[in-house]
Amino acid sequence: MHKLLTDNPGQKVLLLGNEAIARGAIEAGVAFASTYPGTPSSEISLNFFQIARESDLYFEYSTNEKVALEVAAAAANSGVRTMCVMKHVGLNVAADALMTLAYVGVKGGLVVLTADDPLMFSSQNEQDNRFYAKLSGLPMVEPSSVEEAKNLVPYAFDLSEKLQEPVLFRTTTRINHSTGTVTLGPIRERITRGDFKNDPLNLVPVPAVARKLHVRLLKNYDTARGLAEKSEYNFTTGKGPWGIICNGVSYNYVADAIQDLQIEDQVRVLRIGFSHPLPAALIKDFLQGSEKVLMVEEGEPYMEEAVKALAQEEGLTLPIKGKGEGLFSRLYEYNPAQVRQTIARYFGLAYTPATLPDLTDVPQVPQRPPTLCAGCSHRATFYEVRRAAEGMETIFPTDIGCYTLGLLPPLSAADFLICMGSSVGTSGGFSKVTNKKVIAFIGDSTFFHSGIPGLINGVFNNHEFTLVILDNGTTAMTGHQPHPGVDMQQLNLDGYGQVSIEAIVRAIGVPHITVVKPYKVQKSIAAIKEALQFKGVSVIISQETCTLYAKGLKLPQRKAFHVSAKCKDHRECIDTLACPAFYTWEDRVKIDPNLCTGCAVCAQICPENAILPVKSKKSVPA
Repeated sequence: MHKLLTDNPGQKVLLLGNEAIARGAIEAGVAFASTYPGTPSSEISLNFFQIARESDLYFEYSTNEKVALEVAAAAANSGVRTMCVMKHVGLNVAADALMTLAYVGVKGGLVVLTADDPLMFSSQNEQDNRFYAKLSGLPMVEPSSVEEAKNLVPYAFDLSEKLQEPVLFRTTTRINHSTGTVTLGPIRERITRGDFKNDPLNLVPVPAVARKLHVRLLKNYDTARGLAEKSEYNFTTGKGPWGIICNGVSYNYVADAIQDLQIEDQVRVLRIGFSHPLPAALIKDFLQGSEKVLMVEEGEPYMEEAVKALAQEEGLTLPIKGKGEGLFSRLYEYNPAQVRQTIARYFGLAYTPATLPDLTDVPQVPQRPPTLCAGCSHRATFYEVRRAAEGMETIFPTDIGCYTLGLLPPLSAADFLICMGSSVGTSGGFSKVTNKKVIAFIGDSTFFHSGIPGLINGVFNNHEFTLVILDNGTTAMTGHQPHPGVDMQQLNLDGYGQVSIEAIVRAIGVPHITVVKPYKVQKSIAAIKEALQFKGVSVIISQETCTLYAKGLKLPQRKAFHVSAKCKDHRECIDTLACPAFYTWEDRVKIDPNLCTGCAVCAQICPENAILPVKSKKSVPA
């Protein structure tokens, strides 16, 4: 049995933040869940996927976040408790549905999890999604710990059903990927079947209906504001003339700093967990009893601006600061030392940071830049495209996935990126206003997510570019989740279809289509050259299973290779491929047999044919 299905209330278990959130949903009786995978939220979906295999929970990896929210909206409007999970930029994709769903509302609880990523551990921006709550008029809650993340999910479902609105559940990477002790609660019965009641004059927002629904949304907002005032997740601790208002993981840093600085009798803390609508009366009361207030919130000055406005309404002139010179930054994550030092500076405390140990005699830790895996087929494709495009002036629009790492030398095959699917759309623009050859890269999962409309646009408007679809048979970057093109039989899972990328491309009307196997280097280069010469839209589908995914599926493994004595040290292998299986020892090129996957790409480009398969461990030169 999956550990998150353990029905033993009161038991204490150690869970990852994302596991705790999934457990909270199980305790709340979630019966329907949808997602498009994206770090830092991916483990929530993985647990739902696993739980769905041994329970009556319905879970799906949807084509993209907009579709995930649409199927969730239908389930919730049929009275079924539903959760929709995505990372912060995924909510941009789902926003079209979200803004009007706020008007339409729900019947069963719908919790929309948005996982923000301060410091951009795995993202292209660090946008602050609290603004989506303000934009949509929907309530938002934010946990400060792993335990609270679990407990807050049932609260969010209850809140959703009380207001008959979706509730935004905002986390950050530090909550998603921390581990903490969680006390299990009772599991509510799942109600997996619902009933949709036809009510078009409330559920079909043509203008006349939408005007009425907007009035209802604002009434719900007023109700939510009253609930925020009384919420157990908005609370004050401590005593004293100074005030700190904080949210999320910052609350933990603040609590530790107050203890470390020994100012428990000087500072009151207002922790905001039900963060939209903000509890105005609670905040005003807090300000009335404070000489000065410090705002501690990662990201944008979202609460700071609102708190200053509330102070103005009350005619209060106390100092309220958060972001600014000598205080907190709008950039990146906070940390305990930073929060402690800023609190001391703002309140004029004598504070000397702990002396850092002298590490001048310690060798510097070697840098380990991100890189494509050993044997990654994307590396071969990038090499082949660059060889085929020699002599051309090129622009390489790229996309979101493992292959974004193609930007690094020596591959250097990424010039422009905005968001998922943008490689295809931007290619059309580049092709119309420059005289350069435009060669775009997109992964298979990203193609299904948002690459298809751009390709249709290119065919219709007669753009001229080559799109390389890197089909490695899985959603690799976020942990090998399925997408519509995955063969689910390989995972021993029935009941799924499979959509052919080649069939889609042909149906769109792309006039030149090439399928290559990137481990066959010379054949691939020749086919790519032909595609690059085509005037119009051409598509190259580069098919090879992700090497890590293949290992997980226990597919047959190839023999590793080694560098033989024939090597003349041209270093073509390192200088053009830079596979991490290569290393140098005593100024000679070597291959680590434990990393080598046997793709043989390096052997095919070696000018001396010096790279050979390993016959046995003894045959590998030391």
